[in-house]
Amino acid sequence: MAKGKIVIDIDMCKGCGLCLAACKFAVTSLSQQGQSNKHGYRYLTAAQPEQCTGCGMCALMCPDSAITVWRSTKKS
Repeated sequence: MAKGKIVIDIDMCKGCGLCLAACKFAVTSLSQQGQSNKHGYRYLTAAQPEQCTGCGMCALMCPDSAITVWRSTKKS
């Protein structure tokens, strides 16, 4: 099974939540109330990074390109 890693540029994230709806593994969540980036938005965090398969749906949905996805596969 593929393993993924997401990298989030929190200063580019405006907390729109489109990526949350796109992730079927609930890997991401928004920052806690009171935590915000330099623009005042709650930002995306990798709440369960071990669940990421690297499908890239979150990055595809992000209108600001704040998410980068890396994917690796186990070689047999």
